Order: sequence, then structure tokens, then C-alpha cells
Amino acid sequence: MAVNVLSVGQCDYDHSSISRLLTQRFNATVQPAHTAAEALQLVAGQRFELVLVNRLLDWDGSEGLEILRQIRERHGAAAPPVMLVSNLADAQAASIAAGGVPGFGKNALHTPQTLELLQPYLAPGNA
Repeated sequence: MAVNVLSVGQCDYDHSSISRLLTQRFNATVQPAHTAAEALQLVAGQRFELVLVNRLLDWDGSEGLEILRQIRERHGAAAPPVMLVSNLADAQAASIAAGGVPGFGKNALHTPQTLELLQPYLAPGNA
């Protein structure tokens, strides 16, 4: 059974790369969202095993951390895990401080470490 992932704020190229990896390695279905409003609406209406949020949304440059905070505020303990996509260590630290789970940067997309980060949320039997 496929797991559902919401990918928020990625450019088309990065969304394609992330989707390909998650589909091939985890049999995931990856749905894009381009704006905060779209992401919040999707999270409210569907189940996602993981939400990947870009540090800065491609469409409007808004902060991914703000989306993470809003998801956590609106859904509390029922919120899906939110993982920041950023190469910047300080952004990753801020994400974790805001309630996110450890994330990865696009430069590390195909590394064993990134697959290990994704495994608990997307591996069969863990969803």
C-alpha cells in the first residue's frame, strides 16, 4: 500500500527528483502544494504520512517554517510529521525547535543518511 507525502514549495525540478526517489524507494504517492494555503487545506482534508516543506517556497518565497508551525498549531498531536528540505544546518535546527522532524537538504537527497531519515515515516509497515 502506498504512503502519502505532501511536498510543499519545491520547484518543478526538485519536486520531480524528490517524487522519483520516494516513489521508487518507498512506493509513495507524492502530492505537490505550491502555497501555504494550499498545503494547509490539503493537510486538513487528507492523511499524509509525511509533509516535506521547502525552506523557502518556490512560488512566493514564503518561509517553510511558518507552514510547519501552522500545521502543528492547527492539528496538535494529530499533525503529520513535517520535515524541512534545506541544506542549511541552522534552518534544520529551527525546524526541529518548532516541532519538525530532522530533515535533509536537496544536495543530500540520494544519500544513505536521507534514506535513513525517511525510513521511519515511509517504510512498509511503519505507516
